This record gives sequence, structure tokens and C-alpha cells, in this order.
Amino acid sequence: MDSITEGIRKAFLLIFSLDTELLGIIFLSLKVSGIALVIATITGLPIGALVGLKRFPLRRVTISLMNTFMGLPPVVVGLFLYLILSRSGPFGFMGLLYTPSAMVIAQSILAFPIVASLSHSAIVNVDPIIKQASMTLGATPFQVTLNMMREARYGIISGVIAAFGRVMAEVGAILVVGGNIAGYTRVMTTTIALETDKGNFELAIALGVILLMISLIINMVLHLIQRKGMVKSGI
Repeated sequence: MDSITEGIRKAFLLIFSLDTELLGIIFLSLKVSGIALVIATITGLPIGALVGLKRFPLRRVTISLMNTFMGLPPVVVGLFLYLILSRSGPFGFMGLLYTPSAMVIAQSILAFPIVASLSHSAIVNVDPIIKQASMTLGATPFQVTLNMMREARYGIISGVIAAFGRVMAEVGAILVVGGNIAGYTRVMTTTIALETDKGNFELAIALGVILLMISLIINMVLHLIQRKGMVKSGI
């Protein structure tokens, strides 16, 4: 019990003293997850809008795949990337394995189906009258798409925030492709796992507290956005 209490005390000392190692790990975590989220949003949002607004062959299959990939096992993603990024893999010449870039790729793959699927769900739930009114007023297909996305913005933002929460809490995939190298690819989740195994509880607890705070902020923002969307819809 004393060791736990001492670990908690030292953890808060690390946080309030703005420990350099702690800040570096937090910064890298936010940087990797932030870049991955931007990539996933840029690619996933147009796909979600396309599937939500257009009718094309294999549309149902595409929707099923998006929903299925939302639950992708992170270690499987990590294994797949490891195989193609290793020296014997097709992209081994790029030297991306055990770098932050490989971690960004892994998190982008995990975030993409979340953004695409939840964006699709938000868009298909928009009142069809809005689309019909836009077309009646002579809007181009691109303008119609923008109007529908504007109406679905709360659901889309919720999807993006949910994807950010997923990648921030990720361990398996980034551990496989990042290697958890101190000062280079070590992020909050992998550091917590490593330091706990080593018995260095103060750093693990400090990062755990920070991660919980970030998760709390993400959930609060998500709740506010969803609530605002419900008020706008008159629910």
C-alpha cells in the first residue's frame, strides 16, 4: 500500500514539475494521433459522404465493410504494417518501420473507418427534404453535398472526436510498428505498459492521469456536441 501511495505522490510531482521526459512523451502522443486524425478525416469524410449520398453497385457491401473495420483488432493492423514495412516487405526500402511515421499510418488505418462510417450515418439521417430543396433551387451536386454535410456537421464532428479517442488509447498497433524507442517512438500508452512492467509506477501513473484527463475532455466535448445536435433537431 505504501508503494502505491508513494507512486501516486511521485506521479503528481512529475506532472506539476513539468518533467521533460513526461512532456516529450505527451507531445509525441498528441502529434502522432493528431496527424493520423487529420489524414483519416481527409480520406474518411469524402468516402462517408459518397456512400451516404450516392447509389452505386456494391454500396451495401461498402457500408458493411466500413462498419466491420470499425472494430479492427489493432495488433492485426500492426502485424500487417510490420510485414509490408519490414526490410523484406514491399515497402521496406522506405525505412518507415520503428518510426513515428509508421505509427501515424497505423493510427490512420484505425481511425479511417470510424470517421467514414459515422460520417455516413450522420449524412443518411439528414432530412431528405434538404437535398430535394437544394436540387430544386438549382444547386450543383457538389453544393448539394456541402449542404447535406453542413446539416450533418454535429454527427460528423462526433465521429471525428470518437476516432481521436480511439487512436489516443491505442497500444497494440503502434507498439508493433513503433518499437517503443525512448525519445523517438515512445508514446503515453506504450510507456504506461513498459514502465508498469519495469515497476516504475510513478511515470506510469502520471501518464495514466494525463491520459484519463484527455479522455475526459474528449468525452465532455463529444457530449456537448451531441447535445447541441439534439437541441438543433428538436429532440
